[in-house]
Amino acid sequence: MSIKKTNPKLPHYQVSAGLIRNNGKILITQRPFNDTFGGLWEFPGGKQKAGETLEQCLIREIAEELNIKIRVDKKLMSILHTYDHVQITLHVFLCTFLEGMPEIKGVQNWKWIDLLEIDHYDFIEADKRVIQKLK
Repeated sequence: MSIKKTNPKLPHYQVSAGLIRNNGKILITQRPFNDTFGGLWEFPGGKQKAGETLEQCLIREIAEELNIKIRVDKKLMSILHTYDHVQITLHVFLCTFLEGMPEIKGVQNWKWIDLLEIDHYDFIEADKRVIQKLK
C-alpha cells in the first residue's frame, strides 16, 4: 500500500510503531520531556533509516530505546499524518514481546497497560488516530 505525501513543503518520514503484546497487555512509551511532543505517550518505534525494512526499523528502534527484543508479527495499518513541522507515514505492526526488561534509554517512561486503560493516557496525534481505528 502506497500513501502519497500531501504537503511537498514538509519533510516526510516513514515511521514504524509496534503494538507490543505481553500477557494480555500492550507496551506504551512516554516521549522525553525535552523532545518534540515531550511528555506525550505513543506506541514505541521510530524513523526508518536508509536500507532497512520497516520491520527491521521497528526491531532496531525498540532495542535502542528500551533494550528489549520483539517479534514483528503482522502489519496492522499505515496512516499518513501531518504535523505543523513534518509529515509522517506511520506503519503500525502487531508485535510479540520476546525477552528483556524495558529500560528507560530513549524514552521518558514506559508502561504495560490493558487496552481498556488507553484513554487514561495523552497520546501524540498520529497515535490517537491509530487508537480510533483499533476501537
